[in-house]
Amino acid sequence: MDDSEALLSIGTFARRVGLTPSALRFYDDCGVLRPARVDGVTGYRRYGAGQAARAVRLRQLREAGLPLVDVAVVLDGPEDAAHGVLRAHLERMRRNEAEARALVERLLPEAPEGAGHCRAWARARIGGAELASAVRQVAPAAATGKARERHPVLGHVLLELSAGEARLVATDRYRLAVRVLRPTEFEGGPRCVLIGAEAARGLAEWAVRQRTVELECAGDGAEVRLRSGTDVREVPDGCAAGRGGGAEAAAFPDYRLMLEGLEAGRHRLIVDREALRDAVAGRARVVSLSVSGGGTGGGEDAECGRKERVVSRETASGEAAEVSRETAPGAPAEQTLTVSGGGREPVRLRLIAEGSGLRIAFDPAVLLPALEAGVGPDVLLEITSVERPVVVRSADQGSFTTLVMPVRRSGTED
Repeated sequence: MDDSEALLSIGTFARRVGLTPSALRFYDDCGVLRPARVDGVTGYRRYGAGQAARAVRLRQLREAGLPLVDVAVVLDGPEDAAHGVLRAHLERMRRNEAEARALVERLLPEAPEGAGHCRAWARARIGGAELASAVRQVAPAAATGKARERHPVLGHVLLELSAGEARLVATDRYRLAVRVLRPTEFEGGPRCVLIGAEAARGLAEWAVRQRTVELECAGDGAEVRLRSGTDVREVPDGCAAGRGGGAEAAAFPDYRLMLEGLEAGRHRLIVDREALRDAVAGRARVVSLSVSGGGTGGGEDAECGRKERVVSRETASGEAAEVSRETAPGAPAEQTLTVSGGGREPVRLRLIAEGSGLRIAFDPAVLLPALEAGVGPDVLLEITSVERPVVVRSADQGSFTTLVMPVRRSGTED
């Protein structure tokens, strides 16, 4: 019997196990769920029916919020280690639930009232919490202080409404944050507006209390407002500038050009986001990240365990952007990420990594906000070289991307 008859396309397999095709590609890249076959020409992945049980278990663990490092232990580790990981995660969930309940109880009585008027503007309907989360992720990348004085346009968040999407972008030249939102309703022509970062935060504080928000941009002026029922919030005068094709918005850096210029990362690091954030926090100077261990280094033994595979990269919308061949380890040993420098003792973290022999340095004041802006238990770092922008994103949220510039390592960083 032809083996291909028993294999499923990535779309069919995704529907069967309750995962998206983009999630399956990501789990392939991470090594936790490899396809049964990858076409060497097209890069198409095929899965066997027997892989469904593992895929469903993986989905359930991720839905429970388990970091990928711990997922690998539950799926493939010793039974006692798996039980220990699940018990520890259960305790974390109980603490987080209590904290979230207390926060919601404080916010619930503060739902505001107001009135607004109706006009035909470009409009996008978005979940209030989703919009607030996007602002929280993006706004920290806007310039402040002297950098904003030198380049006032960088003190703003760029809002784009185009092609059924809403995009929020901010950059201070050392980092770039982009979040793509997909409204449930969208109408009107394209808009491009700059909103002051502080004004954007103020709108987010209101939006988080609303179930849905209609984001409206005027077609004849630099006006932006948010509406929820009869309650309307407008950007204060002087805090918004530019619209579709306007000179102010046109002065904002071309973030698309920056993203398109990125090369595929030679190193991909997946680590517990909160653990990395805590390891970086409190370091006053340059912080160094180094990867050690594993079976991905050079040498004859390492080469024997390596194989060529096809990897597809995705755009922010989840579509395949390119197909490339990479040499990847068949069964890498456990690797360690060491965070050092900045006046604190080194901290060692477990991680899932592709590539070895890496050591890269960051300004903690730039890296830390990128980690804090993420969502979910894991963070993914894609590193091309120690001198090129590093992609930092939540491992499961392809709609949010941050670029962070590394710095030169000093001789005294440790």
